[in-house]
Amino acid sequence: MNDKNMSYFIYARKSSESEDRQVLSIQSQKSELLELIKRDQLNLTDIKEEAHSAKAPGRPVFNELLDGIEASKGQGLVVWNVDRLSRNSVDTGRLIYLLDIGKLQEIVTPSQVFRNTPNDKFLLSLLCSQAKLDNDNKGINVKRGLKAKAERGIYPCPAPTGYLNDKYAERGNKTVEIDSDCFDLLKKMLEMVSSQKHRPLEALRIGNEEWGFRTKKGKKLSRSGWYHILTNPFYAGSFQYPLNSGNWYEGIHQSMISKEQFDLIQIILGNKGRPRPQTHSFAFTGLMRCGECNASITCEEKFKTNKGNGKVHHWVYYRCTKKLNPKCTQKYIEEKLLEKQILETLNSIQIPPEFHDWSLKWLKKLNQQESMDRNMILLQQQKAYKASLDKIDELIDMRAAKEISAEDFARKKSELEVEKNRFKELLDDTDARVNKWLKKADELFAFAQDAVQKFNEGNLDDKHYVLSKLGSNLILFNKTLTVNLEDVLFPMQEAAKEVRRISDTLEPVEGVDRTLQLESLYSQNPVLLPS
Repeated sequence: MNDKNMSYFIYARKSSESEDRQVLSIQSQKSELLELIKRDQLNLTDIKEEAHSAKAPGRPVFNELLDGIEASKGQGLVVWNVDRLSRNSVDTGRLIYLLDIGKLQEIVTPSQVFRNTPNDKFLLSLLCSQAKLDNDNKGINVKRGLKAKAERGIYPCPAPTGYLNDKYAERGNKTVEIDSDCFDLLKKMLEMVSSQKHRPLEALRIGNEEWGFRTKKGKKLSRSGWYHILTNPFYAGSFQYPLNSGNWYEGIHQSMISKEQFDLIQIILGNKGRPRPQTHSFAFTGLMRCGECNASITCEEKFKTNKGNGKVHHWVYYRCTKKLNPKCTQKYIEEKLLEKQILETLNSIQIPPEFHDWSLKWLKKLNQQESMDRNMILLQQQKAYKASLDKIDELIDMRAAKEISAEDFARKKSELEVEKNRFKELLDDTDARVNKWLKKADELFAFAQDAVQKFNEGNLDDKHYVLSKLGSNLILFNKTLTVNLEDVLFPMQEAAKEVRRISDTLEPVEGVDRTLQLESLYSQNPVLLPS
């Protein structure tokens, strides 16, 4: 290091990436290295600095520096740490090669010096490889963390327009929240397009000029930004990560429009391929069978653009899969007509709340009247159970006194255990049966009371649930759904009809509560209270 003919370059680098958070600033590196130059009385040729990642080759200043060494403009490098020089195999290889051919004679750091010796070159290569390993591991861990977030439905990228990243959540759990300043306005703009009341550019003009829509940076929404929003499935609740990977996730963020609205917008824009997963959810799939060939009923949706006015029409219909008989003659039925038929059945079993309350009171009263008989049965079962326990105890005493052989003991004990377990099951069943029956009745009445509202106002899962509760043998034949109500629901049709008749014909008595009047009429009606 005291060779007066050698000259040195100082190289300082600071990356803007996360792995360099603890690294000294470029100015701090230069100050420390200039102190080293002064202390060891080295000849300084030039100072090179840049803000650039060393993960991949291609740093312009670093390449210029090595070109200068190859041209014999300097023979040494002074750096704060070896990882400032290289975090990739290409640049590491070039440094080792320059040492091999003698163009580069020394690499000096505040803690050590590397020269053209086997051990020094091996150590230099090892330290650069370690820097690369650390960098690679960080990259893998970051990708793994982002993938884990995506699998939990958390969008792992900067929030798009209309949303904000939660700054204060715990790291790894930073979710996407709505931007209260512009979420509602942007939603209205999207709905304007999906409803086909306005063309996309007209909706953009209204949002920017009439409603004063502004982005996070306070600017008007650009045309390109608007079309990116129109084609981004994130706004319909799903996202792809990484981009173009084919890996789709359902986000936990609040969607701005429905998937159906998003699909319709893509048709309006003329996009043949929709940039979201081709998975569709329909309310009634998996529940019905064809009345002609017994194959499953499937569902499809179609979009068609009216050439005259440009309007896009959307249909959802159900049809036979024809897997069992390709020649099946059954035609499709539109979802709206199918829902109308389901509602007719639901209306036929719907009961008012006051009947629900009265019926449970009556069932509990009936249970109390029958409790004496049930207690008698319980008493007999308890006696039989105790007798079986006594027999087992007696058998054990006989074996202890060696009055029976081990083989006879095992055989008889096994028989008595079976008998004991049978009585125990009977006891448990008798004790719990009535409570289970009352609970099932309560659930049945609650379903009959709320099914219509749940069907009309609920989501796809709610509608699927309601239809599944009506019966297990749902047949679609000649565009007509046949519903064979479950045994517990079938009597509800007659009861519901009678309850509605009573309610419609009731003449209110002044000063008497209507609910009390209805309960009195229910109690006297042979249909509702059979003997």
